[in-house]
Amino acid sequence: MTILAQNERPADDGLVASGQRGTVVLRGVSKRFGSTTAVDGVDLTIPGGSYVVLLGPSGCGKTTLLRMVGGHEVADAGDILLDGVRLNDVPAAQRDISTVFQHYALFPHKTVYENVEFGLKMRRLSPDERQRRVNEALAFMDLTNLRDRLPKQLSGGQQQRVALARALVTQPTVLLLDEPLGDLDRLLQLRMRVELRTLQRRLRITFIHVTHNQEEALAIADQIVVMQNGQIRQVGSPQAVYRRPTNLFTASFMGDNNILAGRVASVDGDGILLECEGLRLRARSAPEPVVPGQAIHAAIRASTVRVRQEAAAGATLPPNCVAARATFVEYLGDTVKLHCQTASGLALVAKVPEQDPSWQGIREDETDLMLEWDEDDVQLLTS
Repeated sequence: MTILAQNERPADDGLVASGQRGTVVLRGVSKRFGSTTAVDGVDLTIPGGSYVVLLGPSGCGKTTLLRMVGGHEVADAGDILLDGVRLNDVPAAQRDISTVFQHYALFPHKTVYENVEFGLKMRRLSPDERQRRVNEALAFMDLTNLRDRLPKQLSGGQQQRVALARALVTQPTVLLLDEPLGDLDRLLQLRMRVELRTLQRRLRITFIHVTHNQEEALAIADQIVVMQNGQIRQVGSPQAVYRRPTNLFTASFMGDNNILAGRVASVDGDGILLECEGLRLRARSAPEPVVPGQAIHAAIRASTVRVRQEAAAGATLPPNCVAARATFVEYLGDTVKLHCQTASGLALVAKVPEQDPSWQGIREDETDLMLEWDEDDVQLLTS
């Protein structure tokens, strides 16, 4: 397969070094639409050959940022560089970048073959060269037997593969994907995200993927860029963003976090003691120095909460332990989410494996529980 032979690299177990081909650098990039700031002074380096996901809610600026990288929007301020070359004034068609749009933008009157060939015609390649590349792209995406069909004769997954083939046939250094799974049903989403990740690892080109779906981002990314209100809130590996949110927005957006507001009670060699909404918490550390009396938020991921069916019996409980009552049992198949409430009315959530016996026999609004977690599972959020 030679569709992207010049970009193929040996597979590795981690991110490709940022000095390799396909490195995208954003420096102070901003974009306004009238009085609305869509992207606000973004600084970001995307390593060459990595799979990076821009993640955030609708209206956070992620698609606008993607379109500026692709040349479909013009930045009002800042610089966009690809492998050290400034792209701001380079037309989209002349950038070594291809885009797969959310709705695929296939030509309804053209066959699969003609859709894939279109970009090569615009680049004025010879008929022989176009035929060679299109045939390779169709074979690569398992579309050869569909070459004469129109888009309306294809399934959603097949249409997506045509859009990918059309983007890849031009041999880009960077592939942009704008909500590529948004129009697919759940089962097809699960299958296609595996195909996308496998494709990226095979080709070793830079993928920049936009989504609002947290699970999707966690499943496919080397690096997640969390955005809010046109700004980047956190950049890190899926594990870091999920397990170690650094701010209140990331902790809230990534879901299944118990987020408590409170104050720092004391700081000593054993950690940080907190008073949060009637609970005593102890954390191992904070992302930045904290002092007694400081207002703070703490996040405790639901999957780290251990559950025991046991009444408090009037005992004074140690930090990171609280009595509660189950109010709703949410069966999710592999996991069970237990919605609980303390005597003071504080709502907490625990998430346990379906095989865990701790949830068996729980009666909603009747069963007394003890919830507890470790110091390392208390994440302090200072912003």
